[in-house]
Amino acid sequence: MTRAPDDTGETEAAAAALTEGTAARRTVTASPTPAPDLVVDGTGLLCVTLLLRLRKEIDGRAPGTVVHIVATDPAAPLDLPAWCHMTSHDYLGPVPDPEGRPVYALRLVAGALATRPDAPWHSSGRPSHS
Repeated sequence: MTRAPDDTGETEAAAAALTEGTAARRTVTASPTPAPDLVVDGTGLLCVTLLLRLRKEIDGRAPGTVVHIVATDPAAPLDLPAWCHMTSHDYLGPVPDPEGRPVYALRLVAGALATRPDAPWHSSGRPSHS
């Protein structure tokens, strides 16, 4: 069976509607990022300095602590998940901010690897204090 040329447009429209519906369902069912227990303001800091501040702020915090990080460095969307992967903390992703600032969330985990106090990209080889 051959299709008329205008059937293709109808098929594409149906596929687009299905895709939009699927995306809408994902958005509705996605769980919201938990409210922060701690906010680290890294406005204007380069990622290395931000990670040094973050490391200091989370030291001694309990596992499960949700941290929101305000990070204006354009590298933050890449550096924060990489740092979480290296340390084993849970990266939760970007979160909406009422002031429109770029904010990212993470959850501290038990047994995460600590980084060196002077070099946040280097593991100290031992668990953190959290």
